[in-house]
Amino acid sequence: MSLTGALRGWPGRRVRLDPAAWLGWLAAELIAERERWLLWLPVGIGCGAAVYFALPSEPPPWIAGGGLLLGLAALWALRRRPLAVLLPLAAIGVSAGLGAAQIRTLLVTAPVLPYRLVDVAIGGRVADLQSLPTGQRLFLADPKIAGLAAAATPARLRLRIARLPEGLRVGDRVNLKASIGPPGPPSVPGIYDFQRDAFFDGIGGVGFAYAVVLDESGPRGPPGDWLSRLRQSINRRILTALPGEEGPVAVALMTGDQSGIAKDILQAMRDSGLAHLLSISGLHMAIVAGVVFLGLRSLLALIPRLALYHPTKKWAAVAAIVATFAYLMLSGDSVPPQRSFVMTSLVLLAVLFDRNPLSMRLVAWAAMVVLLTTPDAITGPSFQMSFAAVVALIAAYETVWVRRWSRGEGGALSRLAHHVGALALTSLIATAATAPYAIYHFNRMSDYSVVANLLAVPLTSFWIMPWAVAAFLLMPLGLESLALTPMGWGIDGVLAIARAVAAWPGAVTLVPAMPLAGLGLITFGGLWLCLWQRPWRLAGLVGIAAGFLSIALATPPDLLIGDDGKLIALRGGDGRLLLSTRRAGRFDAEVWLKRAGQDEPVDWDTAAGQADSGLTCDLLSCLVRRNGHLVALVKDPAALAEDCRAADLVVSLEPVRVRCPSAQRVIDRFDLWRNGGHAVWLWPDGVEIQSVRGVRGDRPWVVQPQPRRSPASSAAAAPPVDPAP
Repeated sequence: MSLTGALRGWPGRRVRLDPAAWLGWLAAELIAERERWLLWLPVGIGCGAAVYFALPSEPPPWIAGGGLLLGLAALWALRRRPLAVLLPLAAIGVSAGLGAAQIRTLLVTAPVLPYRLVDVAIGGRVADLQSLPTGQRLFLADPKIAGLAAAATPARLRLRIARLPEGLRVGDRVNLKASIGPPGPPSVPGIYDFQRDAFFDGIGGVGFAYAVVLDESGPRGPPGDWLSRLRQSINRRILTALPGEEGPVAVALMTGDQSGIAKDILQAMRDSGLAHLLSISGLHMAIVAGVVFLGLRSLLALIPRLALYHPTKKWAAVAAIVATFAYLMLSGDSVPPQRSFVMTSLVLLAVLFDRNPLSMRLVAWAAMVVLLTTPDAITGPSFQMSFAAVVALIAAYETVWVRRWSRGEGGALSRLAHHVGALALTSLIATAATAPYAIYHFNRMSDYSVVANLLAVPLTSFWIMPWAVAAFLLMPLGLESLALTPMGWGIDGVLAIARAVAAWPGAVTLVPAMPLAGLGLITFGGLWLCLWQRPWRLAGLVGIAAGFLSIALATPPDLLIGDDGKLIALRGGDGRLLLSTRRAGRFDAEVWLKRAGQDEPVDWDTAAGQADSGLTCDLLSCLVRRNGHLVALVKDPAALAEDCRAADLVVSLEPVRVRCPSAQRVIDRFDLWRNGGHAVWLWPDGVEIQSVRGVRGDRPWVVQPQPRRSPASSAAAAPPVDPAP
């Protein structure tokens, strides 16, 4: 059955759909794509995990278990009816993803500080150390906090400190003073949730530490700390060999610690589209595996007896798996390297079993492993961008014309041109596949990333990372500087490329926030386009186009109110955010401006009185007039009596204890304390308000606000809590 058969009457003036023919055509297409059905199983698992994180409260545990059992039973009962098994397969995938997310939450659940503690004594074991451009970051395991019961004490703390004692190593026990509190929630609805990520990382408190003293009497850390100490030692030796700006970049490439990279370097790498080179990903794992595989196989080929009578290729594949596993352990065993290791290992296992090492099935298996073990990864940009790039690349190179074009035939110049073209095409495909996620999470597009990657990726692949492998091999001999020095030359080249490309006019395009529904449409459309192989795959372009269109159709809030009320942003008539202050909430202001696609802040003082802003201010309050509504932003309680009789919405930084007869809603200091930041839409037919607490719901990672506590002896104000990275 063909599509034109389903559309009877074409090409007449009227097209009458024949439902039976249409269903027959769909059934024929599905049957023809039967070998690709398995590829949609990880999509179902991902949907189940996404549903779990989108729910406002914890689902009953029997839903996932019951859905899984019913799906398996239906699959067995319908096993002889090919099309009928699709629904049970979908139910199995969604139930498995939902159940995996619930199990993961139960496994990582640990106490979180319920309130802020100021100038409190803490003792604990150093679990990790990170060098920052200014200061250090200390991760404390098994802490003991003065005045806090053991049952309420978090398992891990993350603390910033200006200086650490000389010779402090991972595994040492320390005593210190600190001001700490729970990880911060989003300041307004819809932005990055650091509190949720900290929950799944096992971090129950963040803050600022001082007066750190090494506890010589305490027991040393457990044997497992040797790996962290090894990582710390490697970082120290890298920075000794490369004391300049290339040192922290080498640390990021070799052990995955990006904390020491200067902000201007990070910005240049982001603006040029090369930031992915700083994160240990599939590219780095593949290079390490390739260097070990090709190097060992070449050495074994020099011994004719081994090369002729033994499977040296498989020996090299085993060695490459061992090398990439060691690289994973040195990188801190976080989610992105885990995912990269799974995919690289599956490729090498395919070599061991004489199978095609690059196929969509291997990507599907890798996705299932990651989603079932760490389902929370689906909410982060690393998972989304890396799998989007890999799926798009494999789908492109599965097509006949790309395979023929990239093969390259003819003379040396022709083959060189094809290789350069294939590299450019690969960069273009990966950039296009990851662009929606870069827009959603970072609100920016690097317009020249194809050019930057065309120059920097070969330099990284063929110079920097091989020297990194050599440096690892030379470290036991104390000769790592012989490899790190030329590695530093390559890093200097990459940084020069990043700075040059980032300085080009129009290198970065700022894009307003994409709605979550738009990202979902693009993801589903992209999967439909890449996972199927028949012409009906082109229908995925409709979903992709609709997702990008959602950016233009989305209506941003008219008013943003920070969780402490000190920072308020009003959307002006030209769409730009007007900030109430530049002194308070600088980190939040930067995030808000980024999501608005705005690079420079605009103060209320410069916008007040302009006709398109609708904003007027005096010493006691500010008034906003828009779409027939009057909003009062009260700075002094003396203005409440008047504003409560005229405004439709009253926002006050002080508790409102009087009745506001004209107001549809009052948001005061206690509302902000209980429910967090607010977003307000002033529609012609009413006022819509969302709060952080209302959007996030009642989940295990949501900390219920409680009054601030501090030792009775402390009267000083608390230092600022370490913000999200």
